[in-house]
Amino acid sequence: MIHVMIIEDDPMVAQLNKRYVEEVDGFTVSCISYNSDEAISNLSIIELDLILLDVYLPGMNGLELLKLIRERNQDVDVILITAASEINQIQQALRLGAIDYLIKPFDFDRFQEALLKYKNNYYRLNEKNKVNQEELDHMLHINQQHAEKLHEQSIAHSLPKGLTKNTLNTINQTILSLPTAQFSTEDIAHTANISRVSVRKYLKFLRGIGYLEESLTYGVGRPIYQYALNPANRHSIDPYLD
Repeated sequence: MIHVMIIEDDPMVAQLNKRYVEEVDGFTVSCISYNSDEAISNLSIIELDLILLDVYLPGMNGLELLKLIRERNQDVDVILITAASEINQIQQALRLGAIDYLIKPFDFDRFQEALLKYKNNYYRLNEKNKVNQEELDHMLHINQQHAEKLHEQSIAHSLPKGLTKNTLNTINQTILSLPTAQFSTEDIAHTANISRVSVRKYLKFLRGIGYLEESLTYGVGRPIYQYALNPANRHSIDPYLD
């Protein structure tokens, strides 16, 4: 049995990850830590094989905790499960020995893939004193494929040229604060005090990732584009704000 610790400050997310782990045969959740201090304490008293680690934690963040774990030479593997999608954070995690990196939001299939890959390598390494070159190359090739995929995901979550995270956040907060479900470019521009040209670029981007739905309203004069939140894709904006 592979013993897992989940380090996640959001209790609901922690319980969801726990349920995901328990749906994969061969894994058991030994404990949940809601901050780095709890995690350090649990690491000293509980025998663990694998940590599912969030980056954004109160106090010491996940990458700082991972660095501490490596400095102490603690014999445990780590998979990052986090909304942090900046390439420098991914690179730092990989350099510190993270064996995989899942960017929220993710689906169960990707989560299961990470655990099954780990399980396969875990038992392969623990059942043998040595591996041959072909076996080692296969394992390292899989890891390289995942590193390349992580890089591609990070690029995919980059904002288009000319758009900034701060302005996107301002526009998103404005959208969420509006009293009506539907709104126009002019509504956002007036409330956020941002030019209509700029707002239009951000709304076009948000429509492109499925965060907003767009419709055309015909009235007196030129037609007006109306927007509304798409309930099915409420979290599609998250990777661009973290």
